[in-house]
Amino acid sequence: MEPDRIAVESGGVRWTAGELDRYANRVAQRLVREGLETGGLVGICVERSVEMLGALLGVLKAGGAYVPLDPRHPRERLQMVLEDAGAKLLLVGRSFVSAQPGLKTTARLVVLDESLKKESETPLEGVGAADGLAYVIYTSGSTGKPKGVAIEHGALMNLLRSMEREPGLGREDVLVAVTTLAFDIAGLELLLPLLTGARLVIASEDQVADGHQLLKLLKESRATVLQATPGTWMMLIDAGWSRELPLKVLCGGEALPRALADQLLARSEQVWNVYGPTETTIWSSATRVVAGAGPMLIGPPIANTQFYLLDQRLRPVPIGVAGELYIGGAGLARGYWRRPELTADRFLPNPFAPGRIYMTGDLGRWHVDAAGQGRVELLGRTDFQVKVRGYRIELGEIEAALNRHPAVRESVVVAHTSKNAGTAITRLVAYVDAGSSAEHATALNADLLTMLAETLPEYMVPAAIFPLPQLPRSPNGKIDRKNLPDAEAFLKSGLHDSQRLFTPAGTEEQKMLAQIWADVLMLDRVSITDSIFELGADSLLIFRIAARSQREGLPLTAAQIFKHRTILALSNALSDGAGAPNSSKAKVAPRIAVAPRKGYQGESRTRE
Repeated sequence: MEPDRIAVESGGVRWTAGELDRYANRVAQRLVREGLETGGLVGICVERSVEMLGALLGVLKAGGAYVPLDPRHPRERLQMVLEDAGAKLLLVGRSFVSAQPGLKTTARLVVLDESLKKESETPLEGVGAADGLAYVIYTSGSTGKPKGVAIEHGALMNLLRSMEREPGLGREDVLVAVTTLAFDIAGLELLLPLLTGARLVIASEDQVADGHQLLKLLKESRATVLQATPGTWMMLIDAGWSRELPLKVLCGGEALPRALADQLLARSEQVWNVYGPTETTIWSSATRVVAGAGPMLIGPPIANTQFYLLDQRLRPVPIGVAGELYIGGAGLARGYWRRPELTADRFLPNPFAPGRIYMTGDLGRWHVDAAGQGRVELLGRTDFQVKVRGYRIELGEIEAALNRHPAVRESVVVAHTSKNAGTAITRLVAYVDAGSSAEHATALNADLLTMLAETLPEYMVPAAIFPLPQLPRSPNGKIDRKNLPDAEAFLKSGLHDSQRLFTPAGTEEQKMLAQIWADVLMLDRVSITDSIFELGADSLLIFRIAARSQREGLPLTAAQIFKHRTILALSNALSDGAGAPNSSKAKVAPRIAVAPRKGYQGESRTRE
């Protein structure tokens, strides 16, 4: 890319390719001066900005591998990842210390501040070999702690070069990046434009959370390409996205429903269904979607990548017969960071060609299209891994966290989907064997929710927890998942009867908000002290709440709901002049409960 060409912009700040390169060189020089050696790991915990991209490039230029972290994650989660990775250095923004007080880590903090200007802009030489590490990214782990996936430069470059050709990205394109750095698909958003000469626009957290703001950014930046999860695409449609802003659509992170695909096709230039586990470097296939009926398919795989559908004895299954999907080729990760046994369990010798294959855990069956190409219909999972809001979650990690509580003898977590009028909401529901402690459900749930919020990202905290005297068992002694209590009835009407304090609305504004929240979230009632995330909301649902509030005369934004998180806190903020006008100061209605909720005084629990 020409040095004077705009390479990246965010929040009104624009950097040319030359400015970005010089900044990254200064970061690289600082890291080497701080003791970074080739192949060493560097954590990156920086708010979305042009500096975030510069920090990432600086790590690579210094010969290190980056460990992406989300500043919004709980302190204990950040500490756990840094400790497991063994990162000696942690790149942070100037506001990090105040945002994460009390962070305990042996990693030395390198602050991206004015002192960087003193560093040399001379590029370092001889780094970034194909078999060297590019990044180690952490995903949910079934054993109770997140696991790091180690990706090499060669695997990353194979993905980028393949995606450059198809779906395609060129110097005339403008790509808007919306994904948190801690989600592996951010790697494609941030690095592919630099490789191809396209212009990169990094959306802010507020813009990502609000469909109207994101749509405005897309129009103002004249975006041509956007990669996002189905939830974000539905949010844009709700915000009024039309054919006037045609985009090349990349949709991935979770299954693309046919109904959504049809809506995307009506508004865009092209729609691509992208699929791939983190362990095979972001995406393993990019499938051009066409109008029609039938299941959504994936494949063929990207360059230098192979799909295999195999039975339990690693034999190929015939067309139309279900098998487990294995992936081979250049995109495979080196393995799990410092987990050789788990690596050996999931990365197997390829029985059909030199190299290895990765056991995805996804079930599928072959279809053959009119051109004779093999494509795969995904049918589900062979294990208890789920996708919620685009995030990959091992339910075992949540269960292990619950089991650390002294009153919990055993637990099981499920993903429950509620549907109404074409809308589906997936929430995590936990069942705990609490013995006699189940009689004190309110106090126990308060403890459990507080404990989980301190260790897990908010998208992994269950919306509901059932304390039971004992979990149902099958004749062979295993937990009988089919006979667990009905989650739908509990979520809709019993949520406050056994586990949450219920505080009714005390003002007309609170009553209006409570009704809107209940309608959008498919609940019978909502307490004004309920956290929006505890109720199972995601970005799309929060945006829908904000949009409906605006239609009914309350000019709220999704950013305000993200910030305040409860109806009580939101109402108080509005009455204090922090948002829409309010007729009167919010009044706190009396609580209907028998015990106070630990660590919870009206505001939602802070998870940042």
